[in-house]
Amino acid sequence: MLRLALELAVRHEVLPRNPMDHVSRLHREPHIPDALMAPEVNMIRAAIAQWEGATDHISGPKPDGQLGAIIEVMLGTSARIGEVLAVRRRDVDVTSSVPSIRLAGTIISRKGEQTFRQDHPKTARSTRVVAIPTFTADAVRRRLAKVGSLGLDALLFQSRDGTPLTTANVRRQLRQVLEGAGIKGVTPHMFRRTVATAVNTNASIELASELLGHTDTKITVQHYIQRSEMVNPVTAALLDRAFAKDEE
Repeated sequence: MLRLALELAVRHEVLPRNPMDHVSRLHREPHIPDALMAPEVNMIRAAIAQWEGATDHISGPKPDGQLGAIIEVMLGTSARIGEVLAVRRRDVDVTSSVPSIRLAGTIISRKGEQTFRQDHPKTARSTRVVAIPTFTADAVRRRLAKVGSLGLDALLFQSRDGTPLTTANVRRQLRQVLEGAGIKGVTPHMFRRTVATAVNTNASIELASELLGHTDTKITVQHYIQRSEMVNPVTAALLDRAFAKDEE
């Protein structure tokens, strides 16, 4: 950013040259995205279900099932946690032959201000309608049945006072629940990487990028896809044909 700012100064003849031209870029270690495997996802589901179903909570209100449903929506849409918490009743369709969720907003929390729903997600392409798998549709139906009648603009996930949930509180609650079950290091964003990796493995990077709402597959590859160490085993058959031993 400093290089670009100084280049602008050079173009306007404020500076004779860009002093950043001879400054080398910082070396960054390559980032390896972390993703969960199916057994790990099911361990997380089981830990949350046990916590939500427990009757011996020492303090605070009894869990209302929202945390488990939020995780299922993230797993079924690849949405960011803020996008999931911004889903309204009007954004949900679980009655058609292909259930779907429209991701068209995000939750914003600023210091000194009330948390609110922003009418657009992180980027323009992030606004998208995602067909959801059975486990997500079932979780949404259970949530709708629990809360009863909701206005079209009401949030699917909300506090007991009807206000938006904050991403910080959901992250903290998830961490506390999982650490109580001996599971550490899991964050909401890890589910987004997990979904991207699964779609890439079973379909294509283009489909994974579209699902995540990215404008460039390079972003998906660099930040969201966990690289598999296993090389396509077709190479073994190719090398068998290329270097077959002569019959003795």
